[in-house]
Amino acid sequence: MPPAMPGDGVLTQSANAIRKTVRLAAQLRRLPGRVAALERSLRDLTEVQRGHRLVIDQTTLPDPLLWEGRPPLLASREPGVNVFDRGGLCRQDSFEQPYFSFWSARLNDRLRYHRKLWEFVFIAQALWERGVCRPGRRGLGFGVGREPLTALFASEGVAVTATDLAADGRVKSGWEATNQHAAGKEALRNAAICPDALFDRNVEFTPCDMNAVPEDLTGYDFCWSACALEHLGSITHGLAFIERSVECLVPGGWAVHTTEFNIASNDKTVDNEGTVLFRKRDIEALMQSLSDQGHEVAEVDWSWGDGPVEQYLDLPPFREEPHLKMALGGFETTSIGLIIRKKRAAFA
Repeated sequence: MPPAMPGDGVLTQSANAIRKTVRLAAQLRRLPGRVAALERSLRDLTEVQRGHRLVIDQTTLPDPLLWEGRPPLLASREPGVNVFDRGGLCRQDSFEQPYFSFWSARLNDRLRYHRKLWEFVFIAQALWERGVCRPGRRGLGFGVGREPLTALFASEGVAVTATDLAADGRVKSGWEATNQHAAGKEALRNAAICPDALFDRNVEFTPCDMNAVPEDLTGYDFCWSACALEHLGSITHGLAFIERSVECLVPGGWAVHTTEFNIASNDKTVDNEGTVLFRKRDIEALMQSLSDQGHEVAEVDWSWGDGPVEQYLDLPPFREEPHLKMALGGFETTSIGLIIRKKRAAFA
């Protein structure tokens, strides 16, 4: 065998690099076809999903006479009295009460069987009952997105600080594409709920990561979040946020939060995902922790209703209505509302 000549190693490396480049070029030439195939598969999957949705609806969707154009809008001119002395779950019978018609109109929303509307009404009614929706009070909203509650509270004379993730946080979390976050104060303006001049006077917007609430957000009479804390990365993070939110309040202030609740299991659930599902035991542990710190936590009515509309379990892609319960991560879920009062200052 002839002896290796100087530079043979370099030539071998160059040849290997050329072969790798040729293979890579071939792969790149095939890439558009693979992308097109993936797009076709996605379209096929979407069609299959729609087909499944149609079959499921035809076999399980309640009679449209029970939900289409219902519940009837009642001529209620005032909110309810002592409606939410406890926390609880979204139930069909709530939608059929006069206070629900009142708040749906105030929120400039169409009355329909949808759990997101229930969350807004729960928060508004619970805070109204506790006397904090009036001029001179300060409210703090977390993860407000484009929800109507900021404008609603501002219309009552409340000085509102609305918060949501900064733009970079929205992109990283994937929420920017869904258009569910507030880009700033203008995204919350709703002249049908709150006149512009009153809105401008009473609302300020500041970016806020709910996993790292700034220390300077303090002195509020109440705070709220509507289906936001389940997106903080884990059950632990969501529960920690609720405890942190109470620290933002004045002594005796109120925190009202809604989130996803796992009806199906008190054991298995979805955790450490983009959307987590809280179990009864998670909520009970939170309630105990807050009580140990001296805060007052409203008892929770754990019952869910048996109305004909709430027997329907909505599946992705979710319907506009009816949508009181849904299947998420393989579990039957609905919304839960919690009411907490910060411990009052001790008298000397």
